[in-house]
Amino acid sequence: MDQFTINLLFVGASFALYIGIAIWARAGSTSEFYAAGRGVHPVTNGMATAADWMSAASFISMAGLIAFTGYDNSSYLMGWTGGYVLLALLLAPYLRKFGKFTVSEFIGDRFYSPTARIVAVICLIVASVTYVIGQMTGVGVAFGRFLEVSNTTGLLIGACVVFAYAVFGGMKGVTYTQVAQYCVLITAYTIPAIFISLQLTGNPIPALGLFGDAAGTSEPLLSKLDAIVSELGFAEYTAHHSDTLNMVLFTLSLMIGTAGLPHVIMRFFTVPKVSDARWSAGWALVFIALLYLTAPAVGAMARLNITDMMWPNGGIDGGAVAVEQIDNDARYDWMATWQKTGLLDWEDKNGDGKIQYYNDKSEKMQELAAEKGWVGNELTKFNRDILVLANPEIANLPAWVIGLVAAGGLAAALSTAAGLLLAISSAVSHDLVKGSINPSISEKGELLAARIAMAVAIVVATYLGLNPPGFAAQTVALAFGLAAASIFPALMMGIFSKKINNTGAVCGMLAGLTVTLVYIFLHKGWLFIPDTNSFTDADPLLGPIKSTSFGAVGAAINFGVAYLVAGMTKETPQEIKDLVESVRIPRGAGAATADH
Repeated sequence: MDQFTINLLFVGASFALYIGIAIWARAGSTSEFYAAGRGVHPVTNGMATAADWMSAASFISMAGLIAFTGYDNSSYLMGWTGGYVLLALLLAPYLRKFGKFTVSEFIGDRFYSPTARIVAVICLIVASVTYVIGQMTGVGVAFGRFLEVSNTTGLLIGACVVFAYAVFGGMKGVTYTQVAQYCVLITAYTIPAIFISLQLTGNPIPALGLFGDAAGTSEPLLSKLDAIVSELGFAEYTAHHSDTLNMVLFTLSLMIGTAGLPHVIMRFFTVPKVSDARWSAGWALVFIALLYLTAPAVGAMARLNITDMMWPNGGIDGGAVAVEQIDNDARYDWMATWQKTGLLDWEDKNGDGKIQYYNDKSEKMQELAAEKGWVGNELTKFNRDILVLANPEIANLPAWVIGLVAAGGLAAALSTAAGLLLAISSAVSHDLVKGSINPSISEKGELLAARIAMAVAIVVATYLGLNPPGFAAQTVALAFGLAAASIFPALMMGIFSKKINNTGAVCGMLAGLTVTLVYIFLHKGWLFIPDTNSFTDADPLLGPIKSTSFGAVGAAINFGVAYLVAGMTKETPQEIKDLVESVRIPRGAGAATADH
């Protein structure tokens, strides 16, 4: 059986499972559509939350970014994991105690203002749409490779699949689908990692193998990797090279952005009690750790494998891989397959029959290249989003492992895409249509509005996913920055500060969102349209602060403006102060209130 058929079997079986679950758990009421009837067990919810959280950015893109940068990109791991701790301790239990269906509804009621609710909806939609662009990018990469079609065609197929199970199932269908998707994605991620760790270190636990010795030697794996990449003119893998201030701001932005992401927070509205919200967060951290402890090993080992394949004769002195070997050696078949997607390419620029892979921007390598007759890096394109999906092929693992990774990559992207689309649709139907435009709308009409909003969101995300502003994980980082600057401060002040009134909250959210969005557009293009940017992340507007790191600054502006305006305007009413006090008492859980 050929690889394409095996891929189809794994992907087809997983899709049949997801759509079957969505039909079985089809939402029949707004309570089931928004909060799965508030009857999800904490362990189940923790697993679904982990799948919702571990998106294409985590599964597909993160290890690729770590692989090609090294230590400096470990901030992705620190930020995302630390943010979950913040969410579990500071937000989830209190929001569940409040007893609403959506983040926007909490903000509207806490700040006693329909305007605050609408502004929260706008913030939520902007962050969620940016996030879902990254997911659709990952969907396109995965479908393009494993169905052997173009990236664009893969993205369109993925959009249809998301539409099929997310639009009808709502939160109830998405919850149980995400449990299945977690099982698929964690299996697909860890099995190849175990194989590769055994190959390179002899240790079956990748996280331990990363800090062990290379197989058959007494040399630490990371020391070997440092030596190899340094020889080719790249930065040492384990050294810190980027600006420390930017790295700190980026990590902080990811942390507080995590704690402000509406599609993750919504998961804590699905459990019966406040204590269950805490347990859900704890279980989610356990399930997330299984992948996040493995990702650094996957990145490092993949980088070593790729470098060895491009220099198979013992480094520069032994010579680069021959074009003839790429064309005829079965171990290199993965390169031709990925070339069809447009995400990998190479060119024999100097006509010597070999493909030299090195850092042609390094002065040392430029001198060596002139001496040897090289005319630049000949591995002309290696999209970092393909690394994890290509990893089993690069390591020459069995065909069934490659098929499993195909199913896992798609599960990761689709699970988060569904959660985000649900957050967008609930914001539009429940907070905008039901909350502001037509409060008397029937439950059936509200469900229809939710499904139409989700369909429109899929179309917009698919269109933007065709021209994303960066790799999947980079695009997602922008979304975290927007959530950090707009939603997180409002939630924190809503729970822990009685001083912030409606005017302060609205002004803070608008200031944080506007400043951050403008900063991102100045670097990534207005509305992410190519070539409309004035700056780049290589040469940012404000010193070393890149667009992906600005969310922390935006959050500080949000807090500052909110406290300043609140101090200059009317004091928060006493009944709202009492409400804040009651939310912070860790006993009982409010039922969903009648205005839903």
